[in-house]
Amino acid sequence: MLDLQRARRDTPGCFDRVFLDSAGSSLPPTPVLETTVAHLRREAEVGGYVAAAERAGDLAAVKTSIARLIGAEASSIALVESATRAWASFFYSVPLGEGDRILLTRSEYASNAVSALQRARATGATVETMPTDALGRIDVDALGRTLDERVKLVSVVHAPTNGGLVNPVREVADAAHEVGALVLLDACQSVGQLPVSVPEFDVDALSATGRKWLRGPRGTGFLYVRPRLITELEPAVLDLHSAQWTAPDEYRVADDATRFELWETNVAARLGLGAAVDYLLDFGVDAVTEAVAYRAEHLRDGLGRIPGVAVRDLGKEHSGIVSFTVDGWDPAHLREALAAEAITVTVSGRGSTLLEMSARRLESVVRASPHYFVSPADVDRFLAAVRSLTRS
Repeated sequence: MLDLQRARRDTPGCFDRVFLDSAGSSLPPTPVLETTVAHLRREAEVGGYVAAAERAGDLAAVKTSIARLIGAEASSIALVESATRAWASFFYSVPLGEGDRILLTRSEYASNAVSALQRARATGATVETMPTDALGRIDVDALGRTLDERVKLVSVVHAPTNGGLVNPVREVADAAHEVGALVLLDACQSVGQLPVSVPEFDVDALSATGRKWLRGPRGTGFLYVRPRLITELEPAVLDLHSAQWTAPDEYRVADDATRFELWETNVAARLGLGAAVDYLLDFGVDAVTEAVAYRAEHLRDGLGRIPGVAVRDLGKEHSGIVSFTVDGWDPAHLREALAAEAITVTVSGRGSTLLEMSARRLESVVRASPHYFVSPADVDRFLAAVRSLTRS
């Protein structure tokens, strides 16, 4: 069982408000804050290069911790600035040509879709959307009937940003691999709240962020690449960190996932990311998953009992993201009304998941995402506030 008292003690920001936006940018625990600030202070004392050299072993350990979290090898992990940067670094390294097919999830995040459309224009490839079933998930059977050898990359959004859906990753990966396609998993909203295992999912790459469910600093993220693929792919952007300049007209790309990194980085934030992953591992992924699921289901059940409230989550299995609308309330106005009650939620608009939201004729939804440091009393306070606002 998760130690709620410890989690809240390590999260001072959760005492003066009900914080329900870990799907946006969560509250870092005290060890993450202390690790990050301590390194910034050290940089002020000795300079950034010396300070980084002093923590070389700890920096390497960040990849080791992430690898342990997702069941990978440290050499297959690249540390980057965001989930978008991770996703794009892999995506732009995949060779594409005239007639090749790129398959996206219907709930694909806007940044991914824009990248796919840009490359399609430049290469002559096409961008298509995978079919969905009656529950909103990727329809694996229907997908299998559309796959052929022209499909070069399949992008799977594990847990979409605009609601509680969870997609069937392994089934999609198996189908895609049957035709030789690569599978890129967008785990931006799942790592840190759901079990994520690259051996079990059998994906070729995975992108994730630090600031959401991992509770790390902003400006951090990571990319996993299947080891046998690393040396087959050359990133679109290289520098003196990802490659070596070996002769006036020659260079050699790093033989591990370092080839997807760039030299300049926020070392303090990167160390903070490592502290966040270690903090999660110490609590236990299974305990965190159970706690998040309990709080999210409490929210869904409570919201479903309030007249005028519509829970908008799709799927059978749910993530910790709860989306809803309230009759007579613009989601942005409801967010501000809740903020006045010291309750933090956010709004997910149509532009972030254009295809999925358009298909359901939704302009925006309120998004509440409770992490494990949220207490049952916090959830009840939130539900009481929504109930009061609907009556007003």
